[in-house]
Amino acid sequence: MSGPLAGVRVLEVSHMLAGPYCGLLLADMGADVIKIEPPEGDIARRVSPHQIGPHNAYFASLNRSKRSVVLDLASPQGRAELERLASHAHALVTNLRPSAIRKLGLTYEALRGCNERLVCVALTGYGLEGPYAENPAYDYVIQALTGVMELTGEPDAPPAKAGYSAVDNSAGLAAAMGLLAKLVEGRGGQVDVAMYDVMLSQLNYLAGAALNAGEVVRRLARSSHPYMVPAQIFPTAQGWLTLFITHDKFWQAFCGEGGRPEWQQDPLFATMAARRAHREPVLAAIGEVLMQASAAQWVQRLAPLGLVVAEVGTLDQALDSPLTQARGLVVDLGAQPQAPGLRAVGSAVRFEGYTPSYGLPPLLDEHRSEVLGGAWP
Repeated sequence: MSGPLAGVRVLEVSHMLAGPYCGLLLADMGADVIKIEPPEGDIARRVSPHQIGPHNAYFASLNRSKRSVVLDLASPQGRAELERLASHAHALVTNLRPSAIRKLGLTYEALRGCNERLVCVALTGYGLEGPYAENPAYDYVIQALTGVMELTGEPDAPPAKAGYSAVDNSAGLAAAMGLLAKLVEGRGGQVDVAMYDVMLSQLNYLAGAALNAGEVVRRLARSSHPYMVPAQIFPTAQGWLTLFITHDKFWQAFCGEGGRPEWQQDPLFATMAARRAHREPVLAAIGEVLMQASAAQWVQRLAPLGLVVAEVGTLDQALDSPLTQARGLVVDLGAQPQAPGLRAVGSAVRFEGYTPSYGLPPLLDEHRSEVLGGAWP
């Protein structure tokens, strides 16, 4: 392995999304991630209806470049094998329930005897301790409890979840950051990352308004920003347009290109504060202008002026876009007769002089002999 984390060994006892995503981020940066699975394997191996050769598409998207070994951690032999691996590892990541984490001895307190420098990361719903620790936690539930669902969607529509697993992915990022912070510190210990905490912390400025000004944060139409106007999506003659104007100088440019130079001096339109105070008539007027051309045409006209503007597209379009191609974001996970052309979205973190070498996701227990047979470490 090469990369910034070359030589770092991470044991991953996790399933589904948050924990495996943490491990994926580390593997992309060169860490040797050993995925410890129960005899039936990570449930993610059976989630997706899409199978590419022996690989489940859901599992493949989260477990590339890792190695798999099956251990029955509830058995004496499995426990002994885990401790032997932990004695030579730098970190362990798990996203099981707190009771399971303790029962299987996946905490720092339980493993420090075999490696005092081991970093143990517990990624749970509500933390390792506390009255809510054992409550079931899934992405949907955390979005509901933290207010994210209530903040998403149209004002007169039911609450809505984010279009992807925002909580799981965010928690995986936070867990990776916590793990790396302890490695930099050079001391072993327990890292406690709760999905609830991560998501609530990401509501930063909205929470700040509620805590410090008593603001009741409400859902706004067409994904409007609460403070900036215009900053939302607009229907056009063809397609939807995202327009985000943060500075008055960009507003001036928009007025000129939109054929409304009088708005540059109009007291209802001219400043950010005025547009915020007169949100409804301002947005109605802008909407009339934007209906005069397609979203693609507005992008062609406004983007060269420095305005933040984009046509609302689909995931398929994004994966095939010139931008994605220029960034080299769609990567091949390696050749295998049973699964030719298995692809994924590559790492979002770039390092000078290092290009990740993406490997296939492991088959269940594929690396038993090399991990447990003496070749590792």
